Amino acid sequence: MIVGAGMAGVQTAVELRQQGWRGPVLVLGDEPHPPYDRPPLSKAVLLGAAQGTEDVDVRFDVDFAALDVELRLGARAEALRADSHEIVTASGVLAYDKLVIATGAYAVTLPGTAGLPDVYPLRTLDDAAALRPVLAERRRIVVVGAGWIGAEFATAARQADCEVAVVEAADRPLAGALPAAVTAPMRGWYEEAGVDLRTGTPVAAVEPGAVVLADGSRLVAQAVVVGIGARPQTGWLGGSAVALDDDGAVLADDRLRTTVPDVYAVGDCASFPSARYGRRLLVHHWDNAAQGPRTAAANLLGGDERYDPVPYFWSEQFGRFVQYAGHHTGEDTLLMRGDPDGPAWTALWLRDGELRALLAVGRPRDLAQARKLITRSAQLDPVVAADPAVPLKSAVR
Repeated sequence: MIVGAGMAGVQTAVELRQQGWRGPVLVLGDEPHPPYDRPPLSKAVLLGAAQGTEDVDVRFDVDFAALDVELRLGARAEALRADSHEIVTASGVLAYDKLVIATGAYAVTLPGTAGLPDVYPLRTLDDAAALRPVLAERRRIVVVGAGWIGAEFATAARQADCEVAVVEAADRPLAGALPAAVTAPMRGWYEEAGVDLRTGTPVAAVEPGAVVLADGSRLVAQAVVVGIGARPQTGWLGGSAVALDDDGAVLADDRLRTTVPDVYAVGDCASFPSARYGRRLLVHHWDNAAQGPRTAAANLLGGDERYDPVPYFWSEQFGRFVQYAGHHTGEDTLLMRGDPDGPAWTALWLRDGELRALLAVGRPRDLAQARKLITRSAQLDPVVAADPAVPLKSAVR
C-alpha cells in the first residue's frame, strides 16, 4: 500500500512494477483529482492563464489499469496502526503487508488569515485553479514570501499584467536558502519585472482589501498569495511508532526505511541521512520525489540499496532559468563564476577544494557538469573554476 498519490507515491507504484513485483498494489490519494505533476502549477498553469491559453494538462502519463495498480481517490489516511498493519481512513480500515508513506507536504498558512476571502496558497491543483481568475482579472496582488514559489507566482502575475508587491520578513529574497552575496543580484530581478519588493517588513495583519506591514504601511491587495514554505504532511502519524524529526518529517534511514517494520517513506514527507554531506536532509523538491521511489521499491522487494542523491531543483523566474545541485552550508567557500549582474552566472560552494554545491543562472551546462562532479567528490582548481569561459569539468585537479 502506498499512501499518497503525488510524484513520490505514483513513481513508487511504477517502480514496483518495473522491478518485477506482480502482487497487488494499492495507492491512496487524498485529493479527488487523478494524480498530477506539481511544478507546472506555479509555472505553465499560471503562465497559461497569463497568456490566455487553454488549461495545461498536468496529469501523470501513467496508465494505472495497464499497470494493474488500484488507485483510490479521496481516500485520506487518518491513522496508522503499525502493530496490526492497518491504515485508518474515513471510509474504513485497510490492511497492508508493506507500506510506503508518500503524503508529501502542505503549504504553511499566514497566521490570522484562516477563512479570509481572497487569501490564497499555491500548492495543489485546486489552489492553482482558484488563482487563474485572479490573474485573468488583473487584480492588484500582494505576495507574502520572496522564496522560490513567491518569485514564480510573481513572474506569472506580471506576465498577466497584474500589479504585484512581494513582502518578505527577512532582509532579502531567499534568505533561508542562499547567502547574501548570491541573493543580492536577485533583488534587481524584481525591479526589472516591475515588482514592488519589500524586505525586512513582516506582515502585521491582512484586512479586506489591504495588507498591513509591521512598519505601519498599507498595501492595497485585491488578492493575497501566501508562499512562506511547506511542512511534511505527517500529522496523521501521531500516536504511531513512526519517528518524526524536529521538522515533522518521517525519520527514514539510508534505505528509506522508517522506525516501524515494513514501513518506508519517500518524497517531501521524509528526511534521510546523507553520507555525502554528513547530515540528515529534508528535500522538498520534485527530483527527490522522482528519484527516491527507485530505491524504496528495490528495498521493498528485498534489495539493500542506499539512498544518497545529489539534491537538485530548478526555478523559472523573471525570465531566468535557475538551477541548484548539491547542498551547502556556511562552512563552505563561495566562489562566483561570471558576473552576477549579467544574464548568466554561477555560484560554486567548495570545501577543501571539493565541489559541494552549485547554483546556475542561465548556465545549464555548468549544472549538468557539476552534478557529475559532485557525485564523484571532484576537487576543483578555484582559479580555473572561476573563469566562466572554461568548462567546469576542465577545472578538475
